[in-house]
Amino acid sequence: MGDRHVWTAAPAVAERARSVLAAAWSCAVTAEGGREELLGAHSVTGDGRILLRVPDDSALLAAAVCAPRGEPSAVLEFADVAPVPVRRRIRTRLWTAGWFTVGEGHLEFRASRVVLRDASGAVVVGLDEFADADPDPLASAEAALLTHLADAHPDAVERLTRLVEPESLHGAVRVQPLAVDRHGLTLRVERVRGDGDVRLAFHAPADDVSQLTERMHVLLTQASSTACPRALQRQRADGDG
Repeated sequence: MGDRHVWTAAPAVAERARSVLAAAWSCAVTAEGGREELLGAHSVTGDGRILLRVPDDSALLAAAVCAPRGEPSAVLEFADVAPVPVRRRIRTRLWTAGWFTVGEGHLEFRASRVVLRDASGAVVVGLDEFADADPDPLASAEAALLTHLADAHPDAVERLTRLVEPESLHGAVRVQPLAVDRHGLTLRVERVRGDGDVRLAFHAPADDVSQLTERMHVLLTQASSTACPRALQRQRADGDG
């Protein structure tokens, strides 16, 4: 059974898809029966077209040049990996199916289908919504923000658990920051058997890091006025014994 938690103020699916593209470093390309793993090779235009820089001797480039109409079909896969070490580190996978055209110094990919998959399942992203969406404003800074929170402020993470429903913390052995976006912070609750995620929504969207700092301060202030969850109190007592 999953955690009982009300998920509020979450980004739209198209925004999540664009955020994966904005933050991902690697890209797996399957085309013409072959597969290539590219690192740091993609960029994204404002309307969601993906540009790939590939070596001159790339089989992918050769396929694009030689294919009829210069438009080979292909599938691009991006993995959204949690920056903080947790179980099930791949938070989301993004697949885009479509075709390449050869540009000057790059391949241009135009999607005909976009699918986003996370722990709750897969969903098809509308192409118009995908083209119009912007990535979350914190997407490029998220890895550094979460790593700093986990490494430098574990006491703050523990304090934030006071805002989590007690049922979601039952049997918890570790809680780590899993994700952050302009709407809220997600925590991964790990148990001896299984794990689950809980979301702490901000009182207002954070459009930059300075606003995020203020939103986190509000959450911590709320947590400071809330009693420590009994589940964690028992864990401390057991550990001290």
